[in-house]
Amino acid sequence: MTRVLNSERREPVSGETRSVVVFLHGYGANGADLLGLADPLGEHLPDTLFVAPDAPESVAGAPNAFQWFPLPWIDGSSQEECERGMVQAVEDLNAYLDALMVDEDVLPEQVVLFGFSQGTMMALHVAPRREDEVAGIVAFSGRMQAPESLADEAVSRPPILLIHGDQDDVVPPESLPKAAEALQEAGWTDVFAHIMKGTGHGIAPDGLSVALAFMRDKLSL
Repeated sequence: MTRVLNSERREPVSGETRSVVVFLHGYGANGADLLGLADPLGEHLPDTLFVAPDAPESVAGAPNAFQWFPLPWIDGSSQEECERGMVQAVEDLNAYLDALMVDEDVLPEQVVLFGFSQGTMMALHVAPRREDEVAGIVAFSGRMQAPESLADEAVSRPPILLIHGDQDDVVPPESLPKAAEALQEAGWTDVFAHIMKGTGHGIAPDGLSVALAFMRDKLSL
């Protein structure tokens, strides 16, 4: 059964929605954690609605903390629980995106998925397996789940921007070239990468600036 995702939103500066950026937060965070980025981005994307759903599962013992699916190396869950949780989360996110596009009257090519860490895992898994291609994926500080199945399962190949800090001690920086390699092997031609120098597991100003330029280009703004 699909779970409804609680979502926060920041309306377009112009008052008119011509595009949507969907923030997908990391493990143990919540939608509000990334929604603050709408302030610096919104002035350059005035016709863009920003939405930030909370992941569907609470993190045990942490108030206001959510996860898309269990992570064995963090919470001691089994690989089976991780895989089962991801399958369910993929279903939840797909249902959320379907409803969002209907409710806001936008087409897939007007939507960017902006992921961080576990949110990046979700974006890189979900978007290529959706029939209608989104405008693009901004993938911060994450890695690709099941890269070996991508070539067989991808039905669309949206432009992707991979961004990672070279000092990341949570998700190793080498996750970026591994994801890029998997994408290229699966037939992607529109893959970009940016390394944030001296940055750990986070979003540095230079990374955000590159992400903004990518989104403006892919949303034709």
